[in-house]
Amino acid sequence: MTVFSELRMRPATAAPSGWNASTTARLVISGAAIFLLLVGANLATPLYPLLQANLGLSSLEVTAAFASYVLALVGTLLLAGHWSDHIGRRAALLVAVLTGLAGGWIFAEAATLAALCAGRALQGMAVALATGASAAALRELLPSRPEWASRFTLLASSGGVAAGPVIGGLLSLLPGPTTAPYVVHSLLLAGLLVPLYLVRARPAIMAPAVSRPMHALAPRRPSVSRQARGAFWLASGVGFLSFAVFGFSLSLAPGYFAQVLGTDSRPLIGVLAGLPLAASALSQLVTVRGRLTLPAGLAVLGVSVILLGAAGAWHSPLLLVAAAIAAGLGQGLAFRIVFNDVADKVEPARHAQIISTVYVITYLGSAVPVLGLGWASAAFGMAPAVQGFVLLCGAAALGLSAWTFAAIVVRRRK
Repeated sequence: MTVFSELRMRPATAAPSGWNASTTARLVISGAAIFLLLVGANLATPLYPLLQANLGLSSLEVTAAFASYVLALVGTLLLAGHWSDHIGRRAALLVAVLTGLAGGWIFAEAATLAALCAGRALQGMAVALATGASAAALRELLPSRPEWASRFTLLASSGGVAAGPVIGGLLSLLPGPTTAPYVVHSLLLAGLLVPLYLVRARPAIMAPAVSRPMHALAPRRPSVSRQARGAFWLASGVGFLSFAVFGFSLSLAPGYFAQVLGTDSRPLIGVLAGLPLAASALSQLVTVRGRLTLPAGLAVLGVSVILLGAAGAWHSPLLLVAAAIAAGLGQGLAFRIVFNDVADKVEPARHAQIISTVYVITYLGSAVPVLGLGWASAAFGMAPAVQGFVLLCGAAALGLSAWTFAAIVVRRRK
């Protein structure tokens, strides 16, 4: 079956052709797709202060450029989060990679805020198309090890977001600091098209009706089965909160960290911005069991976020690094538990659709609070706005920790 047949949702008419890749190779391809797309989407993090100076952007305009990525991602998840169930995982990932290549090129050549937003929006669409497809593909490739499928999903996604700022900062030292990172990344992303095109695709999990195949791609109203509803809302709440923290780290935090440390080193700023995401990714390799892991992870996240604000007020680089790492570890442990829980309770035929819906709410945490932070920074100054933001996020995390702990106690008494 060719990619074009998959996109037209036509059944295979001949014997399967192409590279009959092993399960390991398919795992690598699926994980690499979402990893590289998220790297590309976050290459700009350490470049924002430079872009802000070159283009004369305000703090609010910087957050608008960041939010255009998130809003496009959320919109595409709502409209097309279920597509890979019908066109197949391989076709969805290939379209995502092509869209990501276009977005990176436009962003790299942007000379206006509108062009920046357009490039970021295409990157958001690419990540959205790959999110459900990659998560569902990893789940299907590891049917007997669902927890490790969730770990690989979060490791690839968190790792990509964490690596993006670091790689962007390092590559910005090359000639053309705002374009060189995207040239190198585009070469790697284009290379991924080769195995995606050659690999023998597996049939779509939900073949559409032959008479009306395109009807299957129509937008769906978000819905969750009754048995997965509680897990869905808890995962969405934890995701919204944690991505609000990550959204801050990837948008205004580079400028804030530069002020705290008194530095303009883009590699250093990129490392600091990616620390929470890197710690979150590495936490997927650690096995921590016990009923109290979820409330404990949320408590660590809450305290650490508050300490991020304290580090800025006290101008303490050591506390800044420690708090960033601890916040990522707490988030990673907590989100893995709730993500795995909802994935276990969702019926396989709707896995991509429901996981995409979880990410709709999760990624809104990267847009709505961060836009509010950008407005507050313009109105009151960056330092007061950041202090208020971290206090709100910290209090919300501690509140969720207390609520989940109380729920565990109640279940034990029954």
